[in-house]
Amino acid sequence: MAARGATGAAKEGRRDARPSRIRLDQPRVRRRRLLPDYDPESFGRASERIARFLGTGRFIVWMTVIIILWVVWNIAAPSGLRFDNYPFIFLTLMLSLQASYAAPLILLAQNRQDDRDRVNLEQDRAQNERSIADTEYLSREMASLRMGLGEVATRDWLRSELQDLVRELKEQEDRPRELGQADQARDDTP
Repeated sequence: MAARGATGAAKEGRRDARPSRIRLDQPRVRRRRLLPDYDPESFGRASERIARFLGTGRFIVWMTVIIILWVVWNIAAPSGLRFDNYPFIFLTLMLSLQASYAAPLILLAQNRQDDRDRVNLEQDRAQNERSIADTEYLSREMASLRMGLGEVATRDWLRSELQDLVRELKEQEDRPRELGQADQARDDTP
């Protein structure tokens, strides 16, 4: 029985070693990768800093100084201390290596700048569309106000209407007097 218990435990141990069903309510376990994991955003920011530095006068001055020191050292130094003789093949290799890294970094920085410019352009277009819509709305409102003001009584219109009413009232007052005088004249005549 002890042997049986040992084999049973061994079988249970194997069962524990097997992966259980995949749980969908938990995050996946990350697989091991051959390449190192990196943050593309931080890599892009670093490439932009390098590209900005490569485009400065300071970089040109430092590169010129290093090349001059390299050439002078390999020409004037004692032959045992020289590490790159006259055709300067190692210097050419280093400059080619620098150029081969600089070009993709500069392109990456330009692509990131293009992406930022595209986003800014889309935001500007959206803002322009909102401004145009606001302007059209305000022009429609102003037109409706003008039309509404055309129907509103102004001070001059009210004054002219009141003068017309006063004139009509005077005419009506004068008519009964004229009618009354005409009636009296008829009554006075035998």
